[in-house]
Amino acid sequence: MAKLIGNAPNQVPTNADLGSMAFEDRTNYITKNNPVHQPFRNIIINGDMSIAQRGTSATGISSGNTYHTVDRFATELGGLGTWTQTQSTDVPTGQGFAKSLKMDCTTADATPSVSDYAIIKQLVEGQNLQYLKKGTSNAESVTMSFWVKSNKTGTYIVELADRDNTRKISQAYTINTSDTWEKKILVYSGDASGAFNNDNGNSLDCYFWLGAGTTFTSGTLNTSWSNPSASNRAVGQVNLADSTANEFYITGVQLEAGTSASDFEFLPFDVNLERCLRYYQKSFEYDVTPVAGVSKSEYQHIGNYTTNEFAGLMSLYKKEMRTTPTVTLYTTSASSNGTGRITFYNGSSWSNATASIHSGSTSKNFSVTGSSFPNIVLAQYNYEAEAELWWQV
Repeated sequence: MAKLIGNAPNQVPTNADLGSMAFEDRTNYITKNNPVHQPFRNIIINGDMSIAQRGTSATGISSGNTYHTVDRFATELGGLGTWTQTQSTDVPTGQGFAKSLKMDCTTADATPSVSDYAIIKQLVEGQNLQYLKKGTSNAESVTMSFWVKSNKTGTYIVELADRDNTRKISQAYTINTSDTWEKKILVYSGDASGAFNNDNGNSLDCYFWLGAGTTFTSGTLNTSWSNPSASNRAVGQVNLADSTANEFYITGVQLEAGTSASDFEFLPFDVNLERCLRYYQKSFEYDVTPVAGVSKSEYQHIGNYTTNEFAGLMSLYKKEMRTTPTVTLYTTSASSNGTGRITFYNGSSWSNATASIHSGSTSKNFSVTGSSFPNIVLAQYNYEAEAELWWQV
């Protein structure tokens, strides 16, 4: 039967035919005719923009390098306008997406300074990239695909940056029709120079440029892996910040090995959230933005370690984090006047006081200690823990 299939490729074997084939022939047939998609082939985490632990909207974004709404997608601004970012429900029809990331220009900058820029980005650990074989003669090409929509038509740039070896490559795409969802596919050649570090550090940056001054646009676009001049990084990029009417939506971001784009790899919500928890998590309910005065909290019974001191309040992370995180405490009292404090009960009344964090070196837990907690019986607090990757343009 195996020989017959080889001579007649349009013939479909029955289950009995497959059962009679030699193991090698059966495996080859199934692999060739029924390819199985590689799980987790998307290097990008949360590319469907479905997870937004920090909140669904952030206003007045005018500078900085931080995460505002959608998990794993940071915003970096260098003096180019003011923005509102939201997790939007505006998505391409019939593609399976429920959420997108939206950037809305609220203060325009039609004449940017030479060094101004605006970027949405995701950063990737080196240990997740080893199969790309970068730095060898077998280096894999990669393909970036995504859905995008904007009223600002024209040329945009997506740049990949190898942070371990200071090498970059850029590709341009065009938004052709105003206010219309369009799918874009960009192919980046493999790089035989410079291997990614095999660790939990930042090795690859994926930059979606929204605008840039002449520092980044005055040269020739760098479409091959190299250590380019800054002027070659975003050549041709439109200025999305030139009008308060401008909006930009993106979803379905996928980066995968090879020279063609496969269908977007949808993951169950819980699996997607689990991947995001490695970089950011909180004790608040999923849809609650971290703030003082939220009643749901870590709630622990404890006695004094010394007269006015306690120790040993231990919180376990939901998932082991990428590295020892930065932990911020929140009291459960709205009148606590800031973060870095906890709420405690002394047997007759509740009070708030400053506490210190001692995060576990294994990134699995942290403890809270402090002083001036007379007769402490109970302690309440919320927290958020961040172990994101960081890098600036």
